[in-house]
Amino acid sequence: MEAESEPYVRLATLRQLHQVMADMNTARSLADTLQTVAEGIVSGLGYELAAVNLVRSDGDLVVAAFAGDPAAEALITGRVGSRASWERRLEMGEAWGDLRFIPHTEGWVLDEDDVPQWYTGGPDPRFEDEWHPCDRLFAPMRTPNVPNGAAGELIGVISVDRPRNGRRPGAWGREALQVYAFQAAIAISNARLRANMQRALVRLEREQQALRASEESFRQAFEYAPSGMAIAELGGDQHGRILRTNDALCRLLGRPASALRRYSFADLVHPEDIGTLLRTSAEGGRAELRLVRRDGTYVWVSLRNSVVADAADGPRFLLTHVEDIEERKRRELQLAHRASHDSLTGLPNSAELRSRLSARLCQRPHALPPSAADSLDAAYGSHAAGHPGAYEGGAHSADHPVVYEGDAGQGAGHPAGYESGGHAFDLHAGPGPYDAFDHHVHIATPEGGVDDGTKGLAVLFCDLDGFKSINDRFGHNAGDAVLIEVARRLSNGVRDGDTVARLGGDEFVVLADGLGKADAQDLAVRLRNEIIQPIRVDGRAMRVGASFGIGWAHCGMTADEVLKSADERMYVEKRSRPKQHRRAG
Repeated sequence: MEAESEPYVRLATLRQLHQVMADMNTARSLADTLQTVAEGIVSGLGYELAAVNLVRSDGDLVVAAFAGDPAAEALITGRVGSRASWERRLEMGEAWGDLRFIPHTEGWVLDEDDVPQWYTGGPDPRFEDEWHPCDRLFAPMRTPNVPNGAAGELIGVISVDRPRNGRRPGAWGREALQVYAFQAAIAISNARLRANMQRALVRLEREQQALRASEESFRQAFEYAPSGMAIAELGGDQHGRILRTNDALCRLLGRPASALRRYSFADLVHPEDIGTLLRTSAEGGRAELRLVRRDGTYVWVSLRNSVVADAADGPRFLLTHVEDIEERKRRELQLAHRASHDSLTGLPNSAELRSRLSARLCQRPHALPPSAADSLDAAYGSHAAGHPGAYEGGAHSADHPVVYEGDAGQGAGHPAGYESGGHAFDLHAGPGPYDAFDHHVHIATPEGGVDDGTKGLAVLFCDLDGFKSINDRFGHNAGDAVLIEVARRLSNGVRDGDTVARLGGDEFVVLADGLGKADAQDLAVRLRNEIIQPIRVDGRAMRVGASFGIGWAHCGMTADEVLKSADERMYVEKRSRPKQHRRAG
């Protein structure tokens, strides 16, 4: 569309606009359609640059086509901008009908967002309606034929730049671009529909080829499959009875085919997995369970079912695919351990620590008056406030860990929330596992400055003193060796049922249940004395100090509140000692 005065538009201009719109609907593929849309804006609407941003399946927009400048096309084609950034652009600036114009006086705030864009140079405008190099004009493309005049779903955005006449588009130019975007949306939707139809035809042809496969092909696929296969009865009194097996299944279970025909899978499954088997749908269900071998051992398998019928819809059978997943299950256990333990020291990590701590807490403070349910619990011996026995006695530990989020390596970070001495704790309380208070043993907290014999769950927050100087002087390898040795000494200094976890960096936490105040203080002293002993690394003797804060967990607190309390007390203890006593020896 040549530059000309509005509203006087030459017939040749309208013919050219009609032609570029017609070209959009004759492209052979979706990619051709998108490129035709971009080129049509340059050749028919009078802009020097145009880009088509297409909405992907995840909602973000990708630059799918570009026209007007090969260098800019190579730079931004295929780049992605987030949906949030695009929504922000389409809500800014001036609304020209369905178009959105963002003048350079407002668009500077978008320079740092993630939407792909090009930059054009040029002098500042001399007239009010002159196009500025930083002006932006967008034409949203939405799905057509939406009832009640509502806006359709966004399928893309056309971006244009540098009108050939150097001026902002007037009423005719705006209307032409708006109509063009509407027609482009129709063309893109049609191209997608054609592509989907072509894929559907390909799938249909493949399905027909599969249906034409002979019985011999199925027999060979069944017999020589590398994983176990079985055909079983479907429905009736003999439902689930095995009719036929392949060699792979016989080898997996150590039983001949003749013996397997006397069983159903319900006879072979582990007693603990029978519910999983029964919940598996016969119409294509899948389950992971254990099957018994001839020698009485069990093997983990992935069991998948599908229903097959003959061409005349006669007898129906259940085709079961049995895959050996014993090795994968072993790796999953290893991965689960890695996810809950620090990779350097092997200790439980911050997430595991929070899990174990949260498992011992409920939302009701222990100081509340006992309810009738509490009285019944106490009468039957299931509601106890403390745990007898000194620290050196039997261990009473948290059964299930939860981890405080920290980095497993050097310089750990903490989640946003409470700030204390550089440590952040998320104090938002969620629903606890013991809201019903049935059979939950509430944790008591030793109170006052005198040890009254009350036993509780002690949380010892340990921060190493002088560790940074070791990293700075001897390197991170030496620092890692020190952390490993400190973790070993802490683990050796507690009972078997206690938890020693690494939050990250040089911070550790010990959970010790059934302790009084004096017991916890004695434990902190013993652990500090263990830590300050010289540590030999590569022939060098190194020393670190340790500051301990003792917090007490009780019901009504969250895990983060408990950790916050211990962290605060650790810093109080650290500041109370002379600085020279806090450095590495």
